[in-house]
Amino acid sequence: MFATMSVVGVRREPVSRRERPAKPALSRRGIVDTAVRVMRAEGLEKVTMRRLAQELDTGPASLYVYVANTAELHAAVLDALLGEVDLTGREGGKGGKDWRGQLRAVMTSYTVVLFEHPQLARSALVARPSGENYLRLVERILDLLSRSGAGREQVAWGVDKLLQDATATAAEQATREHDPHSEDDWSAAVGALHAVDEATHPAISAHIPHLVSGTAEDRMRWSFDVLVNGITGTPVPGQAG
Repeated sequence: MFATMSVVGVRREPVSRRERPAKPALSRRGIVDTAVRVMRAEGLEKVTMRRLAQELDTGPASLYVYVANTAELHAAVLDALLGEVDLTGREGGKGGKDWRGQLRAVMTSYTVVLFEHPQLARSALVARPSGENYLRLVERILDLLSRSGAGREQVAWGVDKLLQDATATAAEQATREHDPHSEDDWSAAVGALHAVDEATHPAISAHIPHLVSGTAEDRMRWSFDVLVNGITGTPVPGQAG
């Protein structure tokens, strides 16, 4: 009896699809976190919708539900990195009550964060972050700068100027730092300044060597003081005296 049993009646047990690990649900936070990871590993130019779709095992069209375009994605990545900015204002690792020193420390921390990501620093010149980390940064700068006693209009306009200058500085310095030809280019520029004829370029001759003096840190500190002094001492157009 058992020997004559037909094998046709033996059914193979189906493999359940549930045994495959489920993909995590898409979210804006997950997309941005993945973008940050790719940028840290391979650079901002690799942060594209197509690449993120591959990383997240989905189609590019699915990402546009959460992020409108690449520019918005880069702005979101920038906002995520702004979470690394030290808003405590501890200059040199020491706390202090002086608003100027604290503000300088916050702006320095912001510059350093961008400096570590030169491509993002350049993107930040046009990107418009609007996330919570950006709002915290703006709130902190406004609070510290308002302690100067300057008017609200000056403080409000001053925040934009401070961030603009710090972003441009980070973009320039970071690009130069990562350019293999930057040292040769700098040497050539310095050499050209020193070689000018006093008769044809008297102003340049009169200001050498001061045109190229000072450390990057000294120049950043001086630039910060120039901006803050100008912000707090210069009324905006139409502001009552």
